[in-house]
Amino acid sequence: MEGQTPGDRGLLEKPVPTAAAALSSLGAVFILLKSALGAGLLSFPWAFHKAGGVAPAFLVELVSLVFLISGLVILGYAASVSGQATYQGVVGGLCGPTIRKLCEACFVINLLMISVAFLRVIGDQLEKLCDLLLPSAPPAPQPWYTNQRFTLTLLSMLAILPLSAPREIGFQKYTSILGTLAACYLALAIVAQYYLGPQDLAREPRLASSPFSWASVFSVFPTICFGFQCHEAAVSIYCSMRHQSLGHWALVSVLSLLACCLVYSLTGVYGFLTFGTDVSADILMSYPGNDGIIIVARVLFTVSIVTAYPVVLFLGRSVMQDFWRRGCCWACGPQPLAEPSGPWVRMLLTVLWVTVTLAMALFLPDLSEIVGIIGGVSSFFIFIFPGLCLICAISVEPVRPRVKCFLEAWGVVSVLVGTFIFGQSTVAAVMELL
Repeated sequence: MEGQTPGDRGLLEKPVPTAAAALSSLGAVFILLKSALGAGLLSFPWAFHKAGGVAPAFLVELVSLVFLISGLVILGYAASVSGQATYQGVVGGLCGPTIRKLCEACFVINLLMISVAFLRVIGDQLEKLCDLLLPSAPPAPQPWYTNQRFTLTLLSMLAILPLSAPREIGFQKYTSILGTLAACYLALAIVAQYYLGPQDLAREPRLASSPFSWASVFSVFPTICFGFQCHEAAVSIYCSMRHQSLGHWALVSVLSLLACCLVYSLTGVYGFLTFGTDVSADILMSYPGNDGIIIVARVLFTVSIVTAYPVVLFLGRSVMQDFWRRGCCWACGPQPLAEPSGPWVRMLLTVLWVTVTLAMALFLPDLSEIVGIIGGVSSFFIFIFPGLCLICAISVEPVRPRVKCFLEAWGVVSVLVGTFIFGQSTVAAVMELL
């Protein structure tokens, strides 16, 4: 730190005061990695097809990786400047109450739809597994206990709800290790099937040698945003760490996203090379149902999504707890009827979140068409809000003029890129729905 001004020192390291900072660096890496390894992993081969081939898709992924890593680092810096411990608190503390309300609205909508998408993926995998374990002749109906509505409801009550009940996100470091290994197995299974799979599976794919158009290349951004979205959890993870410094957080962010990029790239490249233009939006649906390696991958990926759901619920519950606190203060004065972080309120909000998302997952016919909308809303948390936080943070922190000019320019670029991705993906998704 020699030769640096006090302002530069404050930019590099300014811990957030917190009473429960007990998360190790390795636990933070696994939680951040598991937050990004979700349902988007299944659609990456299809995204490579939409982009026009391996080369353009990989280029878009590398460009996105720069913004993804910078967004995480910016959020850690913004948390240290604002002294807040939640994503919406950081945005509100730096950008004002109006932007905070926009952030909270986007936060709840995005996390709610992600939870529904997770449950839909789990339900589809359970249905395929039940068809394999209990085959029946075409005229005979499947038993009632193999119905997706029953199996998904039972799994939600016995596994998802208990995992979502704890108060602190640090508890998820244990289940996140299991989920990360399951996602890695899926990537390795796809690679192994490309080289060792049946001859009728590894057919000659009809590969596209160049992008269909710039629009097809840009259409990959929502899938990348949907796949790599771990920024909603960034502030909570950063504030739960024992070593809260910007350099340490940057290392955690880089390691997590590089490992995530490796898993996504292996899945996307080899899944696309195996099936070419015939690849399904859900890569597991392209494989035969009786393949042993794919059956194990299907089971482990279901475990992976089950362990990712509680992380999403934790973030959505934190926003709802803020709503509870403000509503009680407005109605009952400074002393609320019940503490939002208490066990009764926490369990009530947890049960409400699981019930609503389960009902939507069971009664909505298909969510594949709105993945673009989810990715578009995610651009707010990856590009727009971090860019705004960076611009506002350096206006209150002493920074060198040249560094300040560069950071302001980067913040503006992040906001513009995020706005473009949101507009393009939302319009495209709405057009597909219509």
